[in-house]
Amino acid sequence: MSGLLRNTNKPVKIRGCNETGKYGIAAKDMKELLKKACKILQLPSAGAHISLYADGTIVTEDFFQTLPDNTELVLLRRDETWSGAVSDIGQLLSTDRHADALVEAAKGLLSDEPSPKRRKILTDLLHNLQDTSEVEKREDDEDWFTGVDTRFKTKSAYMKFNCGSRIRSYMKELDAATKTIQRAAVRAEFLKTTKCLAEMLRSAKHNGSYFDRTEKEAHRLCTAAGWFTCQGSFDQEVCRSFHSINPYGSRESRILFSTWNLDHRIEKKRTIIPALLEALQSHKSAEVNLHYFYRLLFTRDNLKLVHIVCHKKEAHHLQCDANEIFNAAGDKRKGKGKKRPLM
Repeated sequence: MSGLLRNTNKPVKIRGCNETGKYGIAAKDMKELLKKACKILQLPSAGAHISLYADGTIVTEDFFQTLPDNTELVLLRRDETWSGAVSDIGQLLSTDRHADALVEAAKGLLSDEPSPKRRKILTDLLHNLQDTSEVEKREDDEDWFTGVDTRFKTKSAYMKFNCGSRIRSYMKELDAATKTIQRAAVRAEFLKTTKCLAEMLRSAKHNGSYFDRTEKEAHRLCTAAGWFTCQGSFDQEVCRSFHSINPYGSRESRILFSTWNLDHRIEKKRTIIPALLEALQSHKSAEVNLHYFYRLLFTRDNLKLVHIVCHKKEAHHLQCDANEIFNAAGDKRKGKGKKRPLM
């Protein structure tokens, strides 16, 4: 009976790795199937092999004989692999050719989808396919600019302003600290310090370049297309959840990006500002290394861009470097009268 089965032609449906069209083939064994499939799909027979479309399982001779009729298969070259539906999705998303069809299909599936996980996948797919990140001017994407002041004519100009506004707001916390200083002489030195820091920040245009995709790569936190990647919480080297977003892509993404944080690894209120106040208790502002404090407060030396989920509110327990607090002139006086470390 087994010999009779092996001599019976088995109908299957086969396609190429990079094709969507399927062909019906009938073969009695794998040798015949490979020969026919390579001829129809015009692929070299050397090294060719066949996998199940569903999950990428390699089809052997014995396995072939157990397959139900009309099983879907994929013909692969020597160096090609197939991961089932994942490979199909990857190919669909690798080009914009199917974007419109995918949007309509996802909308149709989403309307009746009961599974929360699949709803999330479909929602994310729709969100990323309905992307206008390649457009820059207001006149070409009015929806993106909804609620944005009319003085901004390009997305990059607004994003640069947005970043500068965030970083400029850190000066408010310095100004607030002035009210906590009791000694008039120390308060005067602190005011000199904050004025100098504000001037340094203005000269750097409030470091708005971090969000501006038109800036040089070394000056921005995003790709040239506008994609930002979470840099992970203060105590991690990278984001373990691979959070990413392109606020240039849609109005929704722009709004969601406002929940991402520029997080200070060494904290402003708990560490940096107290260290600056401590230094000014016994030193003039001219003796303090303001460039060091500027880098900690306003630059990527100490700022990490993080998704809201990766923004930990707990104390960071990271300290300022006492050796960096003072300028060369101040180093001569550092040991005088200072009985404890700054932090």
